[in-house]
Amino acid sequence: MEKNVKLEVKYGLPPKVTFCASCVMSNQRPVSEVEFKHTIKTRKRTLSFDEHGVCDACRHAAAKERIDWAKREEELIRLCDRYRRNDGYYDCIVPGSGGKDSAFQAHILKTKYGMHPLTITWPPILYTDYGYKNWQNWLDVGGFDNISFRRNGRVMKLLTRLSIENLLHPFQTFILGQKNLAPKIALNYGIPLIFYGENEAEYGNPLADNKSSLRDKSYYSMKNLDEIYLGGVSIKELREVHKVDLADLMSFLPARQEDLEKADIEVHYLGYYLKWTPQEVYYYAVENTGFEARPFRTQGTYSKYNSIDDKIDDLHYYTTMIKFGIGRATYDASQEIRNHHLVREEGVALVKKFDGEFPDRYFNEIMDYIEMKPERFHELCDQFRSPHLWAKVGGTYKLRHTVSKDGVDD
Repeated sequence: MEKNVKLEVKYGLPPKVTFCASCVMSNQRPVSEVEFKHTIKTRKRTLSFDEHGVCDACRHAAAKERIDWAKREEELIRLCDRYRRNDGYYDCIVPGSGGKDSAFQAHILKTKYGMHPLTITWPPILYTDYGYKNWQNWLDVGGFDNISFRRNGRVMKLLTRLSIENLLHPFQTFILGQKNLAPKIALNYGIPLIFYGENEAEYGNPLADNKSSLRDKSYYSMKNLDEIYLGGVSIKELREVHKVDLADLMSFLPARQEDLEKADIEVHYLGYYLKWTPQEVYYYAVENTGFEARPFRTQGTYSKYNSIDDKIDDLHYYTTMIKFGIGRATYDASQEIRNHHLVREEGVALVKKFDGEFPDRYFNEIMDYIEMKPERFHELCDQFRSPHLWAKVGGTYKLRHTVSKDGVDD
């Protein structure tokens, strides 16, 4: 690339690509709440680095080593003591799909801390066979009541396609429903306590860097329908152009702000109180709830047990590679470096080998489901590439900068 040539930068990303000195994540990773504001107009906040070139998430991981976890557990016990019921009614909600994290959350709250959780599930868009089996094992082997919310299938299909067309974000509608369901169930059932699992501060999201940051009801509520977008499309357009009734959209939308303001619902990350190590959580879920890893390596990475419920999950990580230059192996390796299960050199090698691998295992099935031609998806990928990240060399797109320093402009 010629010097001083300014390349277009999309999505409000930093123009200069830098990589964390500790893990393999780049400063292109969005960590804001933009996904939950439902709009394509919000500028993304990205991972920040300190003067030593270390990212937010790695600094959080280092800070975890200095936490007095015995005192944190005492806080958890006091919290549970405030809400524990012995009258046969639920005292907390644990959202999840039966993956390793939700399996761990519900089981340890019930068996070690004497809570009586109601588990709730916003199902994957397209269940994998093993994802569905893990969900069943969570309830049958672990022993939990569950509400699985089966949303309008026609609308889910439409919104998934629109999310890909307008945002190249196959997972947006799943994420929205997953995030918004628990407060609404808590309101309807009068359950005052919600436990999420791993603290999002693990990944550099400052919104989660608080044991009860979700008391900020605006994060989970809506005030004005005119400000809400689903799949990059306004509610008005969904109703008028796509002929979707408002009642059929409500399951994807947050609770009304006035309803949440009247309720006294606390939302906590269990990962604030208990030291959260994904590999240890995996072993716990296997032993106690019958969780099973994927029987093969996940495309785009080297792991077998992270985010394996949904056939669209693999495609979602491929689109993060397209938009931000960050694939699934980068996410997995960065996490394992922070937990001292890999050294950075190993992470760099894994990223070089697996990041950006195209997930063809379920691709045609997904395209059939959303009624999109595969060629159209690939066209969209090229449209969504940011020029400051990608260069076309010999008819093939290649990253300008990589963590292994073999990019086009490195």
